[in-house]
Amino acid sequence: MRTISFFFVLFLCCIQLSAKNFVVVLDPGHGGKDPGAVGYGGQEKDINLNVAKKVGKLIEDKFDNVTVIYTRTTDKYVTLKERPEIANKANADLFISIHTNAAENSSAYGVECFVRGVDKNNANLSVVQRENSVMLLEDNYKEIYQGFDPKSTDSQIMFEVMQNTYSRNNLKAAQSIQDELIKIKRHDRGVRQAGFWVLHQTKMPSILIELGFITNNNEARYMLSENGQNAMANAIFKGFAEYKKFHDSTSDINKSKSEITTPQQPQQPKIDTTTTVKKTQKPTKPQNDTLKTANNILFKIQIMASTTLIQDNDPQFKGLKGCEYYKEGGYYKYTYGKTASYSEIVELRKSIINKFPEAFIIAFNNDKKITVQQAQQLLK
Repeated sequence: MRTISFFFVLFLCCIQLSAKNFVVVLDPGHGGKDPGAVGYGGQEKDINLNVAKKVGKLIEDKFDNVTVIYTRTTDKYVTLKERPEIANKANADLFISIHTNAAENSSAYGVECFVRGVDKNNANLSVVQRENSVMLLEDNYKEIYQGFDPKSTDSQIMFEVMQNTYSRNNLKAAQSIQDELIKIKRHDRGVRQAGFWVLHQTKMPSILIELGFITNNNEARYMLSENGQNAMANAIFKGFAEYKKFHDSTSDINKSKSEITTPQQPQQPKIDTTTTVKKTQKPTKPQNDTLKTANNILFKIQIMASTTLIQDNDPQFKGLKGCEYYKEGGYYKYTYGKTASYSEIVELRKSIINKFPEAFIIAFNNDKKITVQQAQQLLK
């Protein structure tokens, strides 16, 4: 009987160990020599840290299968480069960066959540430039951040090609938390896209929360108070719990899909040792029938990427039909159109630029991905 009990306990332990914990990284913005925004007797770095630690404790108390990792737990300076690296190395499932806003206008107030993207709104851009300017505290920031200039609006363009990565998950996480913050009577400034460095360097769904304006007297007092921090932390926790429910349900669906085989479907050619699968939809406009040249060169337009499969009729395609995907680096990368003519693919990209301003041209040779420049050379 003891032997049976021992193996039963061992079996339960193996089940627990085999189940992957959900990993959330909490990133209290600023710290150490970088105070962040200041106003009315308080500093952003302290508010961010206090709220993040309260959120983490709530998650740890309520979820046995969630691992909480912090980018900092003390008044320590952590670079912008290190923050997403911590999340990437942990193979995190969600990255939440917590910040406090500021404005020259002391009447500005309210809470907002940001997801990765590019927003040309001047008000949003000022927030982005302020948060990204932390990198200026590092002596060799141009080398570390690959020439990125936080003061330049042109530097934001580099983020456009990544705008749709995890778009559905980013928006779900941000909206879930924003909704809960609104429920505690916080003024709603909305969910927005912006070019924050920490969001664009993470390899998982990621959001950035601006809790409120420390330059507003009423909000500063609220955010510096124990009651205010507890209320905001509890709202963020509830939003996280709602997102995790969504994450778990979609993960189960995708797992079920991967177990379904369709032997009658012809196998598709491989790209970078992974399979390109055609969508069943018909293109809205006829594609070029002469798809391959003597060098088997094909140009396509990449419109977005995701870690999970997206249904053909998903609104993320914005009405485009005939989209395909290929797998690369753990992502499903979605493309539209295909032609052996570079001029044709340029024109096709122009026709969808209003829907996908971040879309860019890619090329393949014998089903192997190459650079557009290499493809053009082979066609000469």
